Amino acid sequence: MDIPVAENLSRWRAAGVACALARVVATGGSAPLAPGTAMAVSATGELVGGVSGGCVDAAVYTLCEQVIADGHPALARFGPDGDELPDHLLDVGPTCGGSLEVFVEPLAPAPPPGPAHPVDRLLAAAREGHAVVAATVLDGPCAGQWMVAGGDGGTGVDDDEAPPWAGGPVAAAIAEGRGTGVIFADPAAAPAADSAADGAALPARAFLHRLDPPRLLVFGATAFAEALVPMGAQLGYRVTVCDARPVFAAAERFPAAAEVVRRWPHQYLAGTRVDASTAICVLTHDPRFDIPLLVEALRTRAGYIGAMGSRRTHTQRMTDLRAEGVPEAGLQRVHSPIGLDLGARTAAETALSIAAELVAHRRGGTGAPLVGMDAAIHR
Repeated sequence: MDIPVAENLSRWRAAGVACALARVVATGGSAPLAPGTAMAVSATGELVGGVSGGCVDAAVYTLCEQVIADGHPALARFGPDGDELPDHLLDVGPTCGGSLEVFVEPLAPAPPPGPAHPVDRLLAAAREGHAVVAATVLDGPCAGQWMVAGGDGGTGVDDDEAPPWAGGPVAAAIAEGRGTGVIFADPAAAPAADSAADGAALPARAFLHRLDPPRLLVFGATAFAEALVPMGAQLGYRVTVCDARPVFAAAERFPAAAEVVRRWPHQYLAGTRVDASTAICVLTHDPRFDIPLLVEALRTRAGYIGAMGSRRTHTQRMTDLRAEGVPEAGLQRVHSPIGLDLGARTAAETALSIAAELVAHRRGGTGAPLVGMDAAIHR
């Protein structure tokens, strides 16, 4: 679930409008989108997001309307091996031949000072750049119940807030830092079956949804940065823009950025959190900024470090970095000239080439055209 989906859910609820949240919880084969991908629908008919890239979104929209109307969560499977579905959902499945399982749940309106929903906590954590984990029961008598852990940089479970089913496997999965996916909640912790059944405990599945937005640090408040920042935010990064020049580092220029910092880039980088998921893009194109910044960047665990400049600039930059004592292994970490070869000429096209390289690096792509490739599109 990305920030725009969570923002709309919070906005609708605050306005007193009921809504539904649909999330992909499992996929198979060539399903186009990963678990955690979400769609939100309001009782007034507004829509944001999507769960399939189009092929089953209309059916899920209808299911969201049903869930809003009756107030009960629903779990639907789409694809060759899908469950029997209501008449209006029959014969619907991904055209790619894959399958997906979608959980749809209602969110009641809550005008201020109404009760908060776990989605509000996820949104607050994402905005602050903190890791947070949400576990949601998918079936059984506890279907639709949530438990949220973390939100302040940690992933501990608050025993006072955790429901009974959140013990055992769910708590272990959170503590181990497992990624998004379906796990089995503790059957012994589930409520007993009603008197019409055999009285045994009912097993349940839970969807563990980890939100830990990676950081994109853009150094240089240039026209290239203006174009790159919204792309980075759309890709799920928490974007920071940093520039020492106040007239350039104006927050109004970068509305999609989580923060705009006015400091010397290398000084800011030395004091901020950087991990293996962090991407650093050096767009200053000025050795006064670039060299001390890249020296500092190469001391970090950043997973991607890219720097803008011509091949001539790159050659001189490597010479300057060697003079600063950067070893050859460190120099090999710098993606320069930054971006993929798209033939870009404008700032927007150049930003697109940088964003494309970020995706390829993060997901293990080649950057080559898909036509003629004999490889899976969705790895």
